[in-house]
Parts: sequence; C-alpha cells; structure tokens
Amino acid sequence: MKFPGPLENQRLSSLLERAISREAQMWKVNVPKIPTNQNVSPSQRDEVIQWLAKLKYQFNLYPETFALASSLLDRFLATVKAHPKYLNCIAISCFFLAAKTVEEDEKIPVLKVLARDSFCGCSSSEILRMERIILDKLNWDLHTATPLDFLHIFHAIAVSTRPQLLFSLPKLSPSQHLAVLTKQLLHCMACNQLLQFKGSMLALAMVSLEMEKLIPDWLPLTIELLQKAQMDSSQLIHCRELVAYHLSALQSALPLNSVYVYRPLKHTLVTCDKGAFKLHPSSVSGPDFSKDNSKPEVPVRGPAAFHLHLPAASGCKQTSAKRKVEEMEVDDFYDGIKRLYNEDNGPENVGSVCGTDLSRQEGHASPCPPLQPVSVM
Repeated sequence: MKFPGPLENQRLSSLLERAISREAQMWKVNVPKIPTNQNVSPSQRDEVIQWLAKLKYQFNLYPETFALASSLLDRFLATVKAHPKYLNCIAISCFFLAAKTVEEDEKIPVLKVLARDSFCGCSSSEILRMERIILDKLNWDLHTATPLDFLHIFHAIAVSTRPQLLFSLPKLSPSQHLAVLTKQLLHCMACNQLLQFKGSMLALAMVSLEMEKLIPDWLPLTIELLQKAQMDSSQLIHCRELVAYHLSALQSALPLNSVYVYRPLKHTLVTCDKGAFKLHPSSVSGPDFSKDNSKPEVPVRGPAAFHLHLPAASGCKQTSAKRKVEEMEVDDFYDGIKRLYNEDNGPENVGSVCGTDLSRQEGHASPCPPLQPVSVM
C-alpha cells in the first residue's frame, strides 16, 4: 500500500467509510450471559479463541483468517444459544469458513487433515453440517469488517498523514511495525472484556496508544481518526484503558528468571559462641522442600536472600563429597546473581566466625559465598 499523496489519502478515507458502514450493519451489542451448563461462558469463549490462534500458526495461515474466524464465532454466539459441548465444532467450522474466504486455494487446509490435526473432537461430516448451520444463522454473509481491517486502515492513515512517524521507527519498517501491532491485536481479541467495543474502536485504541509512545502530536492524530470514524470519545478513553491493561498483562506474562535457593527461607542463620551457625525458624514463609532438605521443589523468583547449608551446633566439620558438589552448584548460581545485580564489590563480608574468616579455615577456600545481612520485609 502506497502512503503519500492526496489520492492515496482519499482512497484510505473511502475504505474507512465502507468498513464503518459494513460494521454498523453486522455488529451487535455484546450482552454478557450468566454462566451455566447450557451456554458458553466468557472464559470458554476466550479459551477457544486462543486455540484458534494456535491453529493459525500450526497451519501457517494469514492473521486475517484468524480475525475473520473470531468475528464469525462471536457473531454466531451472539445470534444463537450454543451448548458448550458443541463449542469446538463451532469454532473449527468458523475457522474453516474463514480459511476458504481469505486464503489462496493451495493454502486452504484439507478438511480431513484439519479435523485430525486440530484435535477438535469432531469428524469431517460434523464440521460440514455445522458449517451449514452457521451460514444459515449468518444469512450466508461472511464479509464483515474485522478489527484487523480497521487496524490496517488506521495505521496507513497515520503513516500517510504523519511522515515523521517513520523516523521514530529506525529499526522497523512500516510493515514490520504493523506486524507488531497485529500480534497485540490478536491477543486483545481473545479478551471477552473487549467485546463491548466495536472492532473499529479496538483498533483505534491500539493505534492511539502506539502513537502516544512514538510522536508528540499523537492527540491531534487520534482526534482526526476519531472524527473520521465517527466514534464517541468517552468510549475511546475507556477502551484505551482496557487495552493498555491487557497489553501490560501480555508483557508481564513473559517468563522470569527462576532462581533455586539452597536453604528454605523459613530459616535464618545466626552465629554462636563455638564458631558454628545455628538454624532458627523465621516468620518468613518459604517454598516446600524435599525430604532430604537439599533442593527445593519449587523455584523462588526474583532477588532473594540466599541461605547456604552450614553445619549445625557441632562446628564447621568436613562435609561429604556429595554435599560439596551441591554447595558448589549453588555457589555458581550465586556468582551469576551477584554479577546480575552488580554485587561483585559489595560491602565487607559478615561471615567471619570467632575472628577467623571462613574462607581460611581448614586451609582451603570455602564453597560458601560471603553471607549478606538478611532483611525481612
């Protein structure tokens, strides 16, 4: 799609008008239903949408196919009262209808292969029968304006009217930037809380949030797009808030660094007169440990106090070879964490016992790292 020029801007405005008109004919207000065993709950709807997103990647189909399948599913569920046990069959039928509408002929999955590899739990004949039911309820009209269609139009208008936007994306081309927004939009389409908004409102909220991060005059651009789409500004503000919340949840869902501590957090280390460390229970709750009390069964995430195994009241004795190996492994973990948090040059060690440094006892370096003060929040 070419961006510059008044003719291109006029063509984009015409595309937006037709899409808005089409959406007004098809869209119905989502009325939340009381979850029962006889109808599809919002959480079940979100789960099946996420399943369709996985099928889209599995069969290497266009994002437009997934967007259309989701729109067909929502339109059908808003029209009829579907039993949850038929939800998979309805979803895979909408997915197959969308593929036949959007994809090239050679990219359309074979029905038997789709039924087998998707693990939908229904046969090819059942999918065909459900297809006929969906087409009848939707009046054989599958050409609806999806949120992805509006995202493409709004993004093209933004790049066309704000050329400085391209300078804000030094590492991304306009198409690559649109691909990032498309991934975020597909995530938001699986959130039933956003069904209260039209697809055009959802797309405009995403574009507005993205422009706010990139260009200083994002507000005039948002108002311009809002007027072209003839939307309510108060609804857009509410939609922006919900979209920002769900996108932040998407970022926070990234896997964190998992750290396995050697001793439970429900014990603290204190010194005694004989030069040994005793373990005393603490008010800090920690993970459950295995019977041998050597390794945790669950990881503790984030920076935590590292309590290493030391002998009890009998003094600092020679540990077994197995125990030494385990302590060395924990020491490696600790060294990595120290480098991560720039603690290589920390405060003076507090782990000396009876005036003698632990690292000098028994004529060799101790596998235990220097102890740090323990602070309980």
